[in-house]
Amino acid sequence: MKAVADPAALLLRRLLRLLRWRLWIQERLQPSEWQLTLMWAAVAGFLGALTSILFLTLTERIHDWFGNSSLGVVESMQRLPWWGCLLVPTLGGILAGLVLQWGQHFARSESSTDYMEVIAIGSGTVPVRASLVKSAAALFSIGSGGSIGREGPMVQLAAVVSSALGRWRKFSPPQLRLLVACGAAAGIASAYNAPIAGSFFVAEIILGTIAMESLGPLVVSAVAATLTVQVLTAAHVLYKVPTFAPVSLWEMPGYIALGFLVGALAPLFLRSLRQAERFFVGLNLPLTLRLAFGGLIVGAIAINVPQVCGNGYSVVVEIVNGRVAWIAILGIFACKWLATMASFGSGAPGGVFTPSLFMGAGSGLLFGTLINHYWPAGAQDPRAFALVGMGAFLSAASHAPVMAVIMLFEMTLSYDIILPLLLCSVVAYYTSKSLEGSSLYSEALKRKVEAVPDPRLGEARVADMMRTNPPVVAPTAHFEEIARMFLKLRVNNLYVVDGNRKFLGVVSLHDIKPYLGEPDLAELVIARDILREDFPRVAPDQPLTEALAGFLGIVAERLPVVGRDGNLQGSLAKSDLLLALVEQRRRPSGGSGLQAAAPAAGHVSFAVPPKE
Repeated sequence: MKAVADPAALLLRRLLRLLRWRLWIQERLQPSEWQLTLMWAAVAGFLGALTSILFLTLTERIHDWFGNSSLGVVESMQRLPWWGCLLVPTLGGILAGLVLQWGQHFARSESSTDYMEVIAIGSGTVPVRASLVKSAAALFSIGSGGSIGREGPMVQLAAVVSSALGRWRKFSPPQLRLLVACGAAAGIASAYNAPIAGSFFVAEIILGTIAMESLGPLVVSAVAATLTVQVLTAAHVLYKVPTFAPVSLWEMPGYIALGFLVGALAPLFLRSLRQAERFFVGLNLPLTLRLAFGGLIVGAIAINVPQVCGNGYSVVVEIVNGRVAWIAILGIFACKWLATMASFGSGAPGGVFTPSLFMGAGSGLLFGTLINHYWPAGAQDPRAFALVGMGAFLSAASHAPVMAVIMLFEMTLSYDIILPLLLCSVVAYYTSKSLEGSSLYSEALKRKVEAVPDPRLGEARVADMMRTNPPVVAPTAHFEEIARMFLKLRVNNLYVVDGNRKFLGVVSLHDIKPYLGEPDLAELVIARDILREDFPRVAPDQPLTEALAGFLGIVAERLPVVGRDGNLQGSLAKSDLLLALVEQRRRPSGGSGLQAAAPAAGHVSFAVPPKE
């Protein structure tokens, strides 16, 4: 009776009861690290969708202020007098420039905000203040009618939120980079209501791999973002297109020819954007005046061709539904090209993803109309050529044909053109790749990799991936102390070390199971009595490929990292190891590994004003 009345014994019995519940939950309900990764990917998708909705709402408010109308950008510009067409984009450029100049002081100490760079060669930390500054500047560039897309800031903000979430949860660098990639996928999915394409966009273009270790979380994040947008907004199919007749065999040569045409046109378009960027930098104007000049050019074009303003979405809808004459498309196509060069070249923050779709739709419709005029059987409906041209141009510009085909299908839900779309996109991809070995920003990102090589990639050792300060207990620790640590830390293994941190073995949660129903026996047990001396371990200088073998044959999420002196230095998580091996496959050597991956698609990245 005294043993029952003893407070220490009562406390131990309570601990054992809690520990039994803890073990029951772990055996049946406790998620693995990969399941937790999927959960946080879903959270990142949800938060990324919220930031996208917020950015779109603010953009509409800015547009209402500039245009004094709730109409679209093109309709608002059509109602303005000539001087208003000049003033609005110019004023938007001035305000964007002032925000960026103020931001240079506000976020002076922060590094690059390019989320692609952060995912590919960074630590996973996306600067918050610099990203917010550039997103605020993008509000004025986009809201005032700049020929730039809004998907760039949306993806950037989603990446910022994901990075902050991962740092709050103290994720390791590989996990943090993956979570930022999940945010990017969520941003694309939110912008285009395309979860599959959003996932493949990041996997194929940025990560350069579709391994399930990375693709799984991307899909979860993109789906969570899409569902959030659909619930909170009136999201629908982005491009409502008519039903097309089945593609005839006689039309296939025309689609193949369109692939060659668009495959040659896309590199020319991207090259012109880079040349425009060099032109504006060469003017040596202050940033604000440079952006104002770019806005002035867009406004001057918009006096007669207001369709050049905005990202081109409304005009693309008109094109694929056949509501614009081909002769008008010819002029709009040329003017839109010039306007996009002006906006992008001046450094207006935003993206050129949707403008690229515009270029594909315009070139497809013009080519289809030409064939239809001379050979009606070769292009029965030029609108179908416009739709296929969108996907083919995107494939050629991004060097990601799988993503381009999936995205166009998700944006239109038109299965009628899937066969010519597949064929034309592949032809355009190979044509573009033969003419231009890189997409919009892949060369810039490659130069950054070579200039600042990641020291972890050359050696790829366990020490680079290990987590320090794992949970440890002394060999004389009583069962009560062990039980408290298992309940507090929610780990499955405790490492046993002596006073000099020499590794002695592991106390596993499962190994204490026999004592949970024997409180009297548990009072006598210490860590030395139940530790496992033969538990697998890895060395800090061991290659990651060799360390993977340590996880074979055991059910463990982490392995102890033990030095040559026998001291415990940290722990290696299986999830970190697998992610690092995936990264190593696509970047086999320090510095230049991006050549092994699909080139990064800068056409969707956050266009940052070039340095003077």
